Amino acid sequence: MDTVVASPIKFTENAISEIKRLMVEDGFDTTQRLRIGVKGGGCSGLTYVLGFDAQLPEDEVYDAEGMEFVMNPSHQLYLFGMEVDWHDGLNSRGFTFSNPNASKTCGCGTSFSV
Repeated sequence: MDTVVASPIKFTENAISEIKRLMVEDGFDTTQRLRIGVKGGGCSGLTYVLGFDAQLPEDEVYDAEGMEFVMNPSHQLYLFGMEVDWHDGLNSRGFTFSNPNASKTCGCGTSFSV
């Protein structure tokens, strides 16, 4: 049984709505969990990870506004206090990340450094 921990990340209502919409799409693999994290790379050194993936033994389960997601606990250092939003406009469509820990970000909005 997983222990659910309060989320170090905030998801806006728009982000939660879009994630839940994706989870009820035909063909969605219900064995997958929402994952958020970071990986090396991108223009500024680290890139955000947001997607559906298998839960790993080292993952912690977090709750954000009633929506559970998994994250490697070592990523919390980089993501604590971050807000994930969803934009559905003509000029910008997709998830955005507002991270108070980022000392530098790039123009694409998915890469940062600390």
